[in-house]
Amino acid sequence: MDARRVSLSLGLFSIALGVVEVAATRRIARALGNDHRIGRATLRAFGAREMLAGAGLLAAPAHSTLVWNRVAGDALDLAALGLAARNAPRHRAVWGAIAFVAGATVIDALVARALDKSTGSAFPARRAARSWGERSWTNPAAHSDRHPTTIEPDEMPFIRAPEVTHH
Repeated sequence: MDARRVSLSLGLFSIALGVVEVAATRRIARALGNDHRIGRATLRAFGAREMLAGAGLLAAPAHSTLVWNRVAGDALDLAALGLAARNAPRHRAVWGAIAFVAGATVIDALVARALDKSTGSAFPARRAARSWGERSWTNPAAHSDRHPTTIEPDEMPFIRAPEVTHH
């Protein structure tokens, strides 16, 4: 499994899901049995969160922290759906939504864990920034490693602009 490509797909999925949650709020709320002001506002907020998570993953698909943020969002979704199931335990749409979100949570957690293993940390940009400062700009071979959040082809050179110093 190429976790970076799956992460990119999760970003696209998040944006699409967020757009649906915002665009069809009333219809989804009605299907879940929560067609009231607070239920619709919650759905819109969850949709906005999904779109932001997707945008982050499109910007940095190999950044495992962003995928772990999706896992946290899934936990919020499951908690809200749990409340809906408690209020209407026989409502099949709620249980279907719980199964859907649980499946997405498993996929998100597997991808985040795979990214953690490939980058060596949950915060790859912080680790990479620390190692860049230890290198010399005069030796281009010292910069042959890629930034962990990029998905360029292997033959594409990675070039980092020199840092601006303040005197």
